[in-house]
Amino acid sequence: MELRHLRYFIAVAEELHFGRAAEQLGISQPPLSQQIQALEEELGGRLFERTNRRVALSEVGRLFLPEARQVLAQLEQAVAVARRAQRGELGELKVGFTSSAPFTSTIPRAIRAFRQACPEVHLDLRELSSRGVAEAVHEGRLQVGVLRPLAPLPEELEALELFAEPLVVVLPVGHPLAGGADGVRLAELGEEPFVFFPRSFGTGLYDQLLELARAAGFVPRIVQEASEAMTLIGLVATGLGVTVLPASFSRMRIDGVVCRTLLDAGATTAVWLVRRRDEDSPLVRRFAELLEREAREALALREATKG
Repeated sequence: MELRHLRYFIAVAEELHFGRAAEQLGISQPPLSQQIQALEEELGGRLFERTNRRVALSEVGRLFLPEARQVLAQLEQAVAVARRAQRGELGELKVGFTSSAPFTSTIPRAIRAFRQACPEVHLDLRELSSRGVAEAVHEGRLQVGVLRPLAPLPEELEALELFAEPLVVVLPVGHPLAGGADGVRLAELGEEPFVFFPRSFGTGLYDQLLELARAAGFVPRIVQEASEAMTLIGLVATGLGVTVLPASFSRMRIDGVVCRTLLDAGATTAVWLVRRRDEDSPLVRRFAELLEREAREALALREATKG
């Protein structure tokens, strides 16, 4: 039995006229009659009562009709699901992100736009360090990741820079440099104790801080480590030391600390979109397109504001 047999049967059942049904189907009447006869032979019963004056459904045909309609409806639904999945509108998307990602405006806007565009896609969001995100994408536990620059990146992964933002130094209120309106140079912090992420945590910022400090002529004295940026900010508020973070954290208003832009060359940090080179999921493609769009619009807005 072929699907066209069901379509032919339904057309005749609705028209109760072989000529009109054939016209509706775009075929001639003799092949239609032959296909209905073949279907009846396969089923072992007559689907229609035929006379010279009329065509009517038999009892077998009457019972068979809703089942045939249901089969075709399920087929149409399956085709629709497959097409929507191909467009990236259905399924599950596993996304990893660093702890600083939600503090940027671009990432939350992109996630919100993705949810609005694809409400039936389940977003599985997981917070990890930059290294943890890269490893999970590399191993296939995540499909796409948003992280800070990380080197070396596995060859199987490709990275797209979404945007870059300045680095800021977080100082306790009352610090001699806290009132500077123009920002701070890292060399001015050479004698300061630092609180920072552990190198093993893999934030991507650790090596950058060392490089910037080396260019400024000192090695930072890290007196306390913590794996969460909010913990570091809290430690700064207690007066234990200073720290360096992406500027997106300065949007938060936390008592006891002040953020000042680092003026050193190269004192910026990027946000990367990372995925496997062989990743061909329509969901990943759709999510990446939205992230890129939001990043471009945010950049255009910043440039317009400067102008």
